[in-house]
This record gives sequence, structure tokens and C-alpha cells, in this order.
Amino acid sequence: MTIKDNIIIVGNGMVGHYCAEQLIMHGLHETHQIHVFGEERHHAYDRVHLTDYMSGQDALALRLHQDDFHTSHGITLHLNSRVTDIDRAQKTITAEDGCLPYNTLILATGSRPFVPPVPGNTGTAGLVYRTLEDLDLIRAAAEGARHGTVIGGGLLGLEAANALKVLGLDVSVIQLGSHLMPAQLDEEGGRALKHRIEALGIDVRVLHVTKEIVAGTAHRHKLVFADVTTLETDMVVFSAGIQPQDMPGRACGLEIGPRGGIVVDNQCRTSDPDIFAIGECALWEGQIFGLVAPGYTMARTVAALLAGEADAAFTGADMSTKLKLQGVDVGSIGDAHGQEPGSTSYRFIGEAEGSYRRLVLSADGTRVTGAVLVGDNSYYDTIFQYVQNGIAPPADPAVLILPRGEGAELLGADALPDTATICSCHNVTKGAISTAIEQGCTDLATLKADTKASTGCGGCSGLLKSVFEAELTARGMTVDKSLCEHFSYTRQKLYSLVRVHNLRSFED
Repeated sequence: MTIKDNIIIVGNGMVGHYCAEQLIMHGLHETHQIHVFGEERHHAYDRVHLTDYMSGQDALALRLHQDDFHTSHGITLHLNSRVTDIDRAQKTITAEDGCLPYNTLILATGSRPFVPPVPGNTGTAGLVYRTLEDLDLIRAAAEGARHGTVIGGGLLGLEAANALKVLGLDVSVIQLGSHLMPAQLDEEGGRALKHRIEALGIDVRVLHVTKEIVAGTAHRHKLVFADVTTLETDMVVFSAGIQPQDMPGRACGLEIGPRGGIVVDNQCRTSDPDIFAIGECALWEGQIFGLVAPGYTMARTVAALLAGEADAAFTGADMSTKLKLQGVDVGSIGDAHGQEPGSTSYRFIGEAEGSYRRLVLSADGTRVTGAVLVGDNSYYDTIFQYVQNGIAPPADPAVLILPRGEGAELLGADALPDTATICSCHNVTKGAISTAIEQGCTDLATLKADTKASTGCGGCSGLLKSVFEAELTARGMTVDKSLCEHFSYTRQKLYSLVRVHNLRSFED
């Protein structure tokens, strides 16, 4: 019997699981023995939609695969098993459930929340928002509580604030910097977002430095700020950024960046050619990517390389994101901060409704390079395609962000080339959607299941639906939108049942 080479993935989060899927897609599970190690007791789950768990959805509904995924593909899954040692000389890993040799090692260990060294940040004053276990602790702390505070006004901080609001608490958000979501929004966009979130009854305090947490009088805890003001609260959730979980690489002597992160090249190789790093633990050209889409791109790169595609490379990632925070639309596209030399901007500020839009162009005005949107993401899909596909802007670029009726018409699906990326997370193009339709796909839920489009962060759902309907119409098929939406919703519920109960098909 031929002994198969071992591929070991350390990390069973979204990126680690997606990497296993990509190895399977390339048939590597037939030629290699694949092991996946995860520190958590849970199977891989959707971290992007953790708030759904707080609103009553169980952990199974967030699971990313069917129960028999690993066994049916001959993959050995090691849950609740932390890798404690990597011996590069012997090419072995040691975990809490044993020692294994590897031929190829893929580190997908992700990141951990950064908790500032604030005195008193323990117990219900030192919670974080990262895993299902973290959310269980938050939910337990909310019992009998009236007020919750989140320290950190970035993307995850606002998600955590939403989770506390779902639990019925009054909520405060404490931000060290001058505005919310500084990684995605400029200062004016951050101010617009603050205005909208405050209108929802959430207390937002910017430029506040938490010096210590002490016992409260009316509530469990009291935050003491540098300006000597205070805030009483029953629980504190830290979401002040992330740190790459690089300890496994650091301990075995891999090259680590000055501020952390396992250094990788364009093929996601570390300083050891037999070890790769992908996702939030990887440092590429001085960057740590904190979104799921870049991690997926890294995973595709590594799987392709291991399958023999020598030219596969990771050359950066689109950090555009569209989401709804606390019921408020927020969008960030491309070079949202206008960092490209010579960039120029157009801005629309709607003070009456609290909206803000910024369009960024190249120095010569021939390219749309980025955008910031607060309050209305209906502009997102059009601007995203201008940025992604290098479509020449209108003679007056400002029309792209003017109010509807004054601005340009939405960019129709028929204007997009087949190479246009519709879903960044799973690299699904308009051409792939057309191919799926040619092969008989006639409903949106099946399209999502077949191509995985809009199953990552979900930000492309509106554009996907628009392209799908346009492609059906172009083939002379009548699209009943109300029926399509209802059927898609129903089918998604069925997919959830299939996944949760491990049914073989809808017929079961």
C-alpha cells in the first residue's frame, strides 16, 4: 500500500476550512492524507454572521459544511486540539492529541483580539467578541445587566455593539481615535456614521482613552477616562483591533514581521518552503488582511500551487466591503482614503438625512479608484465595478454620487464584461454566472449553491441578483421577481435543513 504524503492545516476557521475545500476541488484528498487541526470544539462556522447567533440562531445554523464533509473526503479532523509544537527539522507537529509528520504544513491560525492593558479588564469587564465561546460569555454576562460598553469603534466593535443591542442592553461605544471605522472610512464618513448610530439611541464617544476600570455604584463597573470623566456599565467588550495569531510560526523560528505576522511571499510561502501561511496570521508585503476575501484568495493560491499550477500567486486583495451596521448602510471601495499620489475627490454631504458619499479618482481623472458611502449603499455596486474593471468614468464623475434623479443611472449588468468580478470572496465572475445559467441553473439559490457566490461576506448579493436576472432576461426567460425572491428564501431554508440534519438531498 502506498503511503500518502501528509498535508496538515493548522486552523479550522473560515479560511482554514475553505483551504480544505480548495484542496478537495483540486483532487488532492485523493493523493494526500489531509489533517485539519482546530482549537475550538466547534466545526468550522461563519464568523461573518456571528450576530445571528446572538439573535437566537444556533451554532449548527452557522456551520460551513455538512456533518460528513471530512469523512466523505478522507480528511481527518482534530477538534479541540491545539498544536503545541512544530519541529521543522523533523517535519512534525505536536498537538494535544498526538504527533504527526507533515510534508506540507499550512498555517491558518487567524488572529486574536487585541485587549489593551487597561487595569481592571477582567471578568465581565474584559470580554471579547471573536468566537462562539466568546458570545456565550457575553450572553451570560448580559443576564441581569442593563448597560454594555464596547471599547473600539471599528468594524468588529460596531458588530459587537449590535450584538449587545440585540440582547436588549443600552449600549455605549468608546473610540480612541477621532472617528468610527478608521480603516474603512475617512473622517467625514466616520462623523456621518456616528450621527446615524447615535440617532439609533447608541452612545458614541470618540477621542476617549480608557485609563482603568473600577467597581461601579449603579452598575457593576466604572470606566475612568484620561479626561477624568467616567462611565458606569455592567459589562465591557474589547474590540480594539486584532493581532495575528503567529505564535506557532514564531515558536518554530519562521520569519515574523516587526509588529507580528508570519512573513509570506507571493505564493504564501513562509521562510520555510514547506510551510505556508494564509489569512490573518500571514504578513504579505507588510500587510495583515482582516477580511475573509483575502484569506480565501490566499487559500486558492496555495491549493493551486500544491496541485501543480506553478504560476499561481497572491498579488494583493481587494479590501472593499459593503455592510449594514446597526441598520445603517456603510460601504468602502478600493482606495477609499485617496492614498494614491495625486488622487482627487468629489464629495456629497446630505446633512438632512445624515448621508455622506466620497468618490476618489486618479490624478489624471481617467480612473475611479475608490469610494466611501455612509447611509445609502445603492451606489455601491456601480462604483465597485468602475473601480474593479477600470471602466472610464462619466464626463462629470460627480454624477456617480449625486442623489438619484440628478446623478448617473445605475451601471447595468449588460455593461459589465464577462471578466467582471461579482463575488470577491469566492472569485466568481459574470462569465461564471453565465456558464451556470447555460448549464441549466434557473434560480438564485441554486446559483449560490453551485458557484458559492454571495456565501462569504454577502456584500455582493444585490449585484449577483441583478446580473442573474439580466442574464436570464437576455436569454428570453421571464423573471418573476417576487416568485424568485420567495423561492430563493424558501430554498435557502431548505439548504439550512440539509446542512444541519445531514440529509442527502431535498427529497429526504
